[in-house]
Amino acid sequence: MRIAETVTFGGSGLDRAAALRGDPAKLRDLLAAGRVLPVWRGKPLCDGGDKLGWVPADSPVLAGAAAPLFLGLDNGQGVFACDTSHWSPEAGAAGVEQGFLDTSEQHHPSLDDRFAFLELRSVMAALSPRDAELAATAKALLHWHRSHGFCASCGAASDLAQGGWQRMCPACGASHFPRTDPVVIMLITHGNSVLVGRNANWPEGMYSLLAGFVEPGEALEAAVRREVLEESGIHVGAVRYLASQPWPFPASLMFGCAGEATTDAITLDPEELEDALWVTREEMVAVMAGRHPRIKPARRGAIAHFLIANWLADRLD
Repeated sequence: MRIAETVTFGGSGLDRAAALRGDPAKLRDLLAAGRVLPVWRGKPLCDGGDKLGWVPADSPVLAGAAAPLFLGLDNGQGVFACDTSHWSPEAGAAGVEQGFLDTSEQHHPSLDDRFAFLELRSVMAALSPRDAELAATAKALLHWHRSHGFCASCGAASDLAQGGWQRMCPACGASHFPRTDPVVIMLITHGNSVLVGRNANWPEGMYSLLAGFVEPGEALEAAVRREVLEESGIHVGAVRYLASQPWPFPASLMFGCAGEATTDAITLDPEELEDALWVTREEMVAVMAGRHPRIKPARRGAIAHFLIANWLADRLD
C-alpha cells in the first residue's frame, strides 16, 4: 500500500539514534540541552489539543520522577520521556475517568493552563506525524518499564539500561527488551460489502474491523483467517498485507490486512463480539460521514478508520 506510512503513529522518520543508547555521557549532554515529554499514568503532556507539551530536564514537573528514557533525535536535538505518575493532582482537580475514553484533564501547578495531561486517543489524530510517533513510543516504552521491573528468569529487581531500551538483571545477568505484541486487523470484503463488528464494552453504535492477537508459530495470513472464523464464522480465502500501525494501548503493533471472504453467513462468538454485520460500500460512506442511523465509525486515527477510508477511496494499492 503506497500510502501505508501516512497512518497515525507511523511515517515521521524519527532518528532513534540507537548507537547513542549505550553512551551515558552523551545521553547526559543530550538531556541537558534537549527536551522531555512528561507522561502521567499513560497520558502525555499536551500543549493545547494538537501538540505535545515538552519541558526542559530541570522542570519542576519532573521533580522526583525516575530517570528519563531516550527517544531519539528530533532535528538533532535529544528528546526524552519521563514517567511522572508519582505526582498527585491537587485536591479538587479532575481525576482519571473510567470507561472507554478518559476525557479528563490534569493540570500541573508549575505550568501554564494551556498544558494538560490528556488521553492519547483523544488527541492522536490532531498531532503532527512526529509528535504522534514520539507520543506512541514514550507511552509504550514507559508502560513496559512499569510492568517489567523484575527479571523473568530469576525474579530479582532489574535495572534500566541503554537509555531505557533494555533492562538488566544484576543477579543473573539476563537482558530484557521492550515487548511489542503483534495484532492483525482485517478489512474483510465480500463483493461490495465489508465485515464489521462491535465489542460489548464499546460506546453505543460503534463498529470497527475485526482484530486479534497473532499466536506463537502463526503467520499473519493464518492469524487473519483464524480470527475471522473464530469471531464471526466467516471463511477467508486470499489475504494480503496493507499497512501497520504502532498502537500503544498498551503495546501492540497492528498489521492491517485485506482478506476476501469465501462465505457470508455470520455465526457470532458471543465472548468476542456483541454483533457483526456486512456493510455495503454505499452504507459505509454514510457511516464515515456520521450520517448512518445505527452505526458509528471507527475512531479517527485508528488503523481501522484508515483502512476503511482508503477502501472507500479505492487506494489500497
